[in-house]
Amino acid sequence: MSGMAAKTMCSCVYALNRTPESVIEKELSVFPGLSGGTIKFTDDSTSITAKIWWSESKAIYRKGLGCTLLAERSEAEVRDQNFNLATPPTNQDSIAWPTGNIIKDTVMINVDYAAINEAIDEAFSETDPAKPKNTLAIVVVFNGQIIAEKYASGFDKNSVFMGWSMTKSLTNALLGTLVMNNTLTIDQPAPVAEWQNDERKEITIKNLMQGNSGLAWNESYFLPGDFHNMFMFSDDKGGYAASKKLKYKPYDFFEYSSGTSNILSKIIRQTVGDSIYHRYAYDSFFYKIGMNHALLEPDGSGTFVGSSYGYASARDWARFGLLFLNDGVWNGERILPKDWSTYSSTPASSAKLGQYGAMFWLNTGAKNHSEQSYHPGLPNNEYGAEGFEDEYVWIFPSQNLVLVRLGVSHHGSGVIPLAQKIIESLPSHGVITTDH
Repeated sequence: MSGMAAKTMCSCVYALNRTPESVIEKELSVFPGLSGGTIKFTDDSTSITAKIWWSESKAIYRKGLGCTLLAERSEAEVRDQNFNLATPPTNQDSIAWPTGNIIKDTVMINVDYAAINEAIDEAFSETDPAKPKNTLAIVVVFNGQIIAEKYASGFDKNSVFMGWSMTKSLTNALLGTLVMNNTLTIDQPAPVAEWQNDERKEITIKNLMQGNSGLAWNESYFLPGDFHNMFMFSDDKGGYAASKKLKYKPYDFFEYSSGTSNILSKIIRQTVGDSIYHRYAYDSFFYKIGMNHALLEPDGSGTFVGSSYGYASARDWARFGLLFLNDGVWNGERILPKDWSTYSSTPASSAKLGQYGAMFWLNTGAKNHSEQSYHPGLPNNEYGAEGFEDEYVWIFPSQNLVLVRLGVSHHGSGVIPLAQKIIESLPSHGVITTDH
C-alpha cells in the first residue's frame, strides 16, 4: 500500500497536475490502510514519500519521464540517469482532427445526438454515494469524427489520464512499429539472453503478447506474489519477469501477465538501443498520430513499464483506438503492419472463450458462447484496451465506432449500457453528413 500510494500520488500530482485531495478521494480510496498513513511532499516538488504502519516508500519525479518508485537503486543513482528525450510537437489547436484538435462542425444524419448525450450524462451521474462511478472523461468517435465528448469538472481535452493496463496495448503498438520496419517478427524466439541455453528459448514474441508463454507467474493484485514483487521491489521489471522458470509449454496455458508485457518492453529497448529508446515511442508512434500528451514512465533501470504506466489525454486514447479501427493507417500513412489490428484482435489459442488476443481484450472468441461473452450485449467483434479502474478504449469495427471511457471506478462504471445506448443511437447503414 505504501508503494502504490507513493507512486500513484507522485504521478497524479506531478505528471497529471491533479490535486492531492482529489487523488486521496478517488485513486487512494481503494486502500483502506491509508487512513492511518502519512504522505509527504518535498518542497521542490520532485518526490513523495508514503508511510503506512512500518512500511515507507518513495517515488521521484523527473520532467519528461514522470514518476518512478524507488526500489533497489538509490535516489541518487536513478536521478543520475541521462536519457535522450523527445520534444513534443507544436500546439495541436491549429491542426484539424484527428491529428489536431480542430473539430469539424458536422452533423451526421440519422445519428441521435440527444440520446447519445443523455447516455453520457447518465455515465457521469452519481446515484449511489457509497459506490461512485468517478467518470472523468468520455469521447465517442464515429466515422472518424468526434460526435460526443464530456469531461468531469476540472478536466478537459488537454488533461492527461492514467491508463493502467491499457499500457499493454500501447506496448503492442510499439512492437508493431518494429515489425513494420522488419526489425522484429512476432514468430521469432524472444531475444532474451538468459533463455538461450534452456527450454525458454522456444518462447516467441507472439507467446509473450498473447499470454501463453508458459512462464510461471501469479498476477494476483491482492496477495503478495509475482506482481507485487515486480512492481514494488524490482528496478528491472522486465528482468524480474524474465527470471521466471517455464511452468507450461508455450501455447498450452493462458496467464494474463504484466510480467510478460514488461519483458516485451525490455526487448523493445534492447532492439532500438539506448541512444534513441527514450524518444522512440514518441517520435515513431505517439507524435505521428497526434498523441502529443502521451507519457510512458520508466522503472528504476530506465525501461518503460510497458504493462501499466502509460498516460494520455482522452482524445489521445481516442486517436489510438481510431488507428486500430483503420488497421494501422493514419491520414494515408501506414503506421502499423497490414492486418496488425486483425492479429491483435484474434483470440489467443489458449485464452478462455477467446477473450484475449495480443494485449487486447476481445468479445470475438465468444461467438459460440454469447451468454459467457466478455462484454455481454456488445457486438461480437468488439475489442479494446482496458485498465484497472474501468479505463476503456473500445473499438467496434462493424459500427465504425471508438468509445473512450476514463475514470477511477472501483464499484463499476456502467460502461456496457453506455456503449449499448450509443450503438442504438447510430445508423445501421452508412451516414450522410452536412457541414455548418
